[in-house]
Amino acid sequence: MGKPSDLVQGTLDLLILKTVALEPKHGWAIAKRIQQVSSEVLQVQQGSLYPALHRLEHRGWIKARWAETETGRKARFYSITRAGSQQLKEQVAQWNRLSGAINTVIETA
Repeated sequence: MGKPSDLVQGTLDLLILKTVALEPKHGWAIAKRIQQVSSEVLQVQQGSLYPALHRLEHRGWIKARWAETETGRKARFYSITRAGSQQLKEQVAQWNRLSGAINTVIETA
């Protein structure tokens, strides 16, 4: 099984954008959702997640607001912006082209 560091460069941004496009989530919930949806294959560590969240927020692709979690703790909840939705669409198209090309090489080589 691959480690998070084995992800194609930029894939974490795509996964985060896709996750918060569904509904606002705090950092731990984002990591947990990615892990659950990937059937435990992808495990995003805090050391990768939070710098990525800050980078996406700095680029204007996500925004954060303080709110209470389901356990009553205060946390920053991240949601996608209009610019982030456009970026997500572009990144999904790029991923589909890249993964399709890789699949073609693997299946025909």
